[in-house]
Amino acid sequence: MPYRIVYAPEISNHLRYLTARQKATVFDEINQQLPYEPAVETRNRKPLRPNPLASWELRIGDLRVYYDVQEDPEQRVDVAAIGIKVSNRVSIAGELYDL
Repeated sequence: MPYRIVYAPEISNHLRYLTARQKATVFDEINQQLPYEPAVETRNRKPLRPNPLASWELRIGDLRVYYDVQEDPEQRVDVAAIGIKVSNRVSIAGELYDL
C-alpha cells in the first residue's frame, strides 16, 4: 500500500524560489521515490542527524526535499521543505540553512 504524500503549507512559498523545470523535477521524483519505502536509505535518500526541519532528505541533483515518515495511524510522508543546495548549505525560500 503506498504512503500518502502530504505537503506542509509552507511548501507553496518554497516553490516560488524554483524554476518551472525544477518544480516539475521535484514533483516527479517525489511521486517516484517516496510512495513506496520512503524510510529505506538509498543513493538519493538518507536519514538526517537530529535537526528542527525533518528526519529524511531526498537528493535530486542540487535540489533537496526534506520529509518525515509516519506509520501510525496511517502510512504518510510529510514533506516539510524543498530547497536548493548551495555549497554546504541549503537555500529554502531564500534563507540559508546549515543541515
